[in-house]
Amino acid sequence: MIERTQLALNDAAEWLGDWHPLAEQLGSADGLLTLSSVSTELRLPPVHDATSLESALREYLAQILLPIELPAIQAAHGHASRNELRELLSLDQSLQEQPVLQRFAAASRRVGQAQLQKLRPLRDQRFVKRYLQAVDEGLAHGWHTLVYGLTLEIYSLALRQGLLGYAHQTTRGFIYSAARMLHLSERQCRDLFESLCAGLPEAVEGLLREKAA
Repeated sequence: MIERTQLALNDAAEWLGDWHPLAEQLGSADGLLTLSSVSTELRLPPVHDATSLESALREYLAQILLPIELPAIQAAHGHASRNELRELLSLDQSLQEQPVLQRFAAASRRVGQAQLQKLRPLRDQRFVKRYLQAVDEGLAHGWHTLVYGLTLEIYSLALRQGLLGYAHQTTRGFIYSAARMLHLSERQCRDLFESLCAGLPEAVEGLLREKAA
């Protein structure tokens, strides 16, 4: 059972690690050279070495992952578990009002909607089909974080594990997408990952405690 759960978590997380809306900016040559102009909301300096990459990713953690993405995943998971479509649609609309997400909105919707299409064949998932119908009708955007929360619920994965899986997978994806252009060694990548992720378990625990209070 543990092995099957881990496989399901990997399936749920990998599509986000590979296709997170920020990945193209961090992974392309143009993105590395002009990241500060492309991502002005994050006030990022140009990424040109391991140090500047770490600074950029710490800004991502502080400004997007922890305050916006993880709470959105948590909320979507809760709405799905309680069959609260109206509340999920309201959350979907509220993310459109986040200025920091505007540059990544199109990519986020593309990723989320693609994953929703993969979930369409599940016969016993009426909630997912209703959300997908709302997206098809233009009543919702299908943000990738919300779809990830739904995916965790569908696979009956622990929320704590899912939140950490998302944070670890996206952080790892960013590092390795930039590694070739920056000529980073495997050791540098691993050290950077460990440094960036050191505080994530505590942050996730805090988020869960805040929601439970």
